[in-house]
Amino acid sequence: MRSIEEVINGIETCGVVAVVRADSDEEALGAVSAVRAGGVMAIEVTFTVPNAERIIARLAKELGDSIYLGAGTVTTTAQAELAIEAGAEFLVSPGFDAEVVQYTHAHGRPFFPGVFTPSEILAAKKVGVEVFKLFPAGRLGPGYLKDLRAPFPSLKLLPTGGIDVNNAADYLKAGAIALGVGGKLVDKASIKAGNWHVLTETAAELMRIVNETRAKV
Repeated sequence: MRSIEEVINGIETCGVVAVVRADSDEEALGAVSAVRAGGVMAIEVTFTVPNAERIIARLAKELGDSIYLGAGTVTTTAQAELAIEAGAEFLVSPGFDAEVVQYTHAHGRPFFPGVFTPSEILAAKKVGVEVFKLFPAGRLGPGYLKDLRAPFPSLKLLPTGGIDVNNAADYLKAGAIALGVGGKLVDKASIKAGNWHVLTETAAELMRIVNETRAKV
């Protein structure tokens, strides 16, 4: 099992976390395959997906250390337990709950809580959080990341919500360590139509933007 630091460093290197929401096992697994083909190797399967823990377990078994596998929308210790038992290497939530953070850390996994304000960041830092999911990032945009990093210059931010190929570079320039991309990458309409190539092409474009932007910064 990779350490917390190894997982965090790996996700930062990846630069993009694909947030997978789907209506079935087949759709979720197809989406993961499609984004991997485009070079996105950090995958978050949300607990809004039916049987999410089963999908995570299958991905962990079939793909092993070739990806960074996470569970999203984890809001209770019961969900955290299911995710960890299934093989999730990192856990993500839309909000901050100290009990869930402590449970996850006690089991050797990093937890990325959703935060939006400096007070939430301070509360999360007190219980050992290292990476903060800025959510919903799209409401205030990349400029808000820059504002937060003024008093918190070493803050590791994973903005999620409203990020796409048109604004990805701006979030990276503002200091994001990686980007959480959901519907703009794991596009439900394309999934329903079986147009997996659309996901692959978007993933490849996001990775191109990440690599080119980092080379210039």
